[in-house]
Amino acid sequence: MLRLLFVLINMISISLMNVFMGSDVTLVMNAPTTISAGTEFDIEIVLKKGSLDGFARFQQQLPLGLTAQLVESSLGDFSFADQKVKLIWLKIPSEKEIKFTYRVKVDERLKGDFKLDGNFSYIVDNERKVVSVESKSVSITPSTRIDPNLIVDINEFQNIIPVQAPVSLLASNVRCIRQTPAPTGEANDLMVKLLVNKANTEKFAKIEEDIPAGFNAEAIDAKDAIFTFKDQKVKFLWMNLPPDPRFVVSYRLIPIDGQGDVTVKISGKFSYIINEATRVIDIIQKDIDLSNLDPKNLDGILASTMTSASFSEGQLSSSFTQTGADGGIEIPIRYEEIKDKPKKAVKSEPNMLPYMLEPEKGVYYRVQVAAGHKPINIKKYFLRYNISHEVRTEKHEGWYKYSIGSFNEYREARDFRMMIWNTTKVNDAFVSAYNNGRRITVQEALMITNQQWYR
Repeated sequence: MLRLLFVLINMISISLMNVFMGSDVTLVMNAPTTISAGTEFDIEIVLKKGSLDGFARFQQQLPLGLTAQLVESSLGDFSFADQKVKLIWLKIPSEKEIKFTYRVKVDERLKGDFKLDGNFSYIVDNERKVVSVESKSVSITPSTRIDPNLIVDINEFQNIIPVQAPVSLLASNVRCIRQTPAPTGEANDLMVKLLVNKANTEKFAKIEEDIPAGFNAEAIDAKDAIFTFKDQKVKFLWMNLPPDPRFVVSYRLIPIDGQGDVTVKISGKFSYIINEATRVIDIIQKDIDLSNLDPKNLDGILASTMTSASFSEGQLSSSFTQTGADGGIEIPIRYEEIKDKPKKAVKSEPNMLPYMLEPEKGVYYRVQVAAGHKPINIKKYFLRYNISHEVRTEKHEGWYKYSIGSFNEYREARDFRMMIWNTTKVNDAFVSAYNNGRRITVQEALMITNQQWYR
């Protein structure tokens, strides 16, 4: 009888603890119920989080025709991409109640009703918890400033405006322009600045520049890119491009002998993803001044390159990295292999079963080296990249993702990744994280295990 009573008390205490950790997290959304097309309005989220700390994320999906920008993040990392508003905290502020605000702009062509909702997710005892905000209906009053024939209901607008424009339209506006290297004023160092006009691209981009022998390079302003310098190659690598439609990155060229050369020649390419295919354009060098970031000045610079930009339709890079969710070497179907060729009998696909990744217990890390949409012959493929370790694959978000190793400590995985960079032909490998076989972000894994992040 006493034993049963003890079990019941223990169950009640666990239940109460779970209720306390989950139910005291609440969200309240403050937003107007009526707005005018062509105007802006603020959305304020009030989060009562109690004693919650650690990793957390707020996410809200906005319909097409609405865009968002940050007003107040409460120390969260704000982003707006693919119509998703996201705020991410590696360690959420300690206050029991926090507020964050973002401003939404409404396309002038819209009218009609739509709903706003959202959810807040966090981790308790290695489990993801989700709290949803109460949905709110918002009505758009049509604009009186434009032709009524151009006005469309917001729900119809979702079908009229394609989520992805044709590759040719998106790619034609992507530009990367290098300012002619100039002295920095320190010793004989040279400053290299690059202007990126990203158009509609959002993720997985890379700048790669070949610099002459006799120089080292170091980043000055990487705009949140991973910067590397190896074998006379400078690389800027983004998992997610900066939110600005155009931005400038820079690096310093340092002459090894201290002398330098003001006429140094650099060649480079800008790679990016459009419609799940890698596109590559040449970086154009011009005698321009990128210290003036006035939009009109940048517009003029970009306009001057419209006829000179080099874009290779269907050009794919076998070493281009899709980091974060889709990283490592991309394994593409090459454009020239399928263009204008008659259809052939479909070959049987490789048997991937012996190479599938099996789940492990707890939190662990692997190093991802490649990703592709089609299965490959793993044994043969990775020999060309000098990878002798056992490669395993998994299906994730429509990709076959290939990884090696298994580590309980992030630092060990980081060091192994560095070893892969230095000893194989894969210089864009990255660390991926798992919890009981399920992919999570590295930040989530670090928070769960109380480990530190290392460069």
